[in-house]
Amino acid sequence: MEKVFENFTAYILKLNKLIQRIKIYEMKEYGLKSVHAMCLYYLRSTDGGMTAGELARLTLDDKGAISRALKLLLEKGYVAYNPNKYGEPIFLTQSGEKVAEELAYKAERAVSEVAADFNEKERKAFYDSLELITENLKKYYEKLTENGDKTETE
Repeated sequence: MEKVFENFTAYILKLNKLIQRIKIYEMKEYGLKSVHAMCLYYLRSTDGGMTAGELARLTLDDKGAISRALKLLLEKGYVAYNPNKYGEPIFLTQSGEKVAEELAYKAERAVSEVAADFNEKERKAFYDSLELITENLKKYYEKLTENGDKTETE
């Protein structure tokens, strides 16, 4: 019998570790970490700014990690906001826009290279499958924890 559980978890974990290693490698030249990459990426996608809470929800990082990341991004001049005011929108500065654009290019290049062997139909099926797996795991987790303590899943 196939080792379905072992294969499933091993591939998911390997993907996650490889993505983290790539983010770490790509962020070295900026003196930043992977959490910073995701903050810059999401801030680039908005014109009206974004709160730390919104960034935490999108990046799937906890608020403390986002707060520390934003502090460094502010010190480096990549973002602008008032750190003493809760719920303050965060904006990219001109230098932050430049770095975010460079990171977006690198991310697009990586995704293109990774998906080079897929045609459009296969690519769509792959992402649809990932989405379905994620939703089904979330439902399974919610069933398990209906009567017990829940930990953050999103």
